[in-house]
Amino acid sequence: MVSKPSQSLSIMKWYLRVIQNYADFKGRARRSEYWYFVLFNIIFSFSLALTDMYTHFPLQGLYSLFVLLPSIAVGVRRMHDVGKSGWFLLIPIYNLVLACTEGRSEENKYGPDPKQDIPTFDFEQSPAQ
Repeated sequence: MVSKPSQSLSIMKWYLRVIQNYADFKGRARRSEYWYFVLFNIIFSFSLALTDMYTHFPLQGLYSLFVLLPSIAVGVRRMHDVGKSGWFLLIPIYNLVLACTEGRSEENKYGPDPKQDIPTFDFEQSPAQ
């Protein structure tokens, strides 16, 4: 089954949200925000690595530098969603378990439940409108 372009854009909103909140370490990130960012990050990195083989220009390396800070920030916010400090990212297996765990539905010391604040993106309008 082929997905519609609008469905792909609605999934990509999570990746775009992380990029827009470039170095925001405060608050909480839903599992979907974190894992869709990881998915698109892997897809882009793999595509750029293939491109690098043919162009001999380090596009993948530049992209990795560009998304390093947002990757850490969304990881920290993901740990906040399960009620843990961002330092738990440094514990190898446990951080993966926490990233897969459903976040707390109530407000915690890191902020309100992110499921209550679902972002809406209107890709049909231009920014000037």
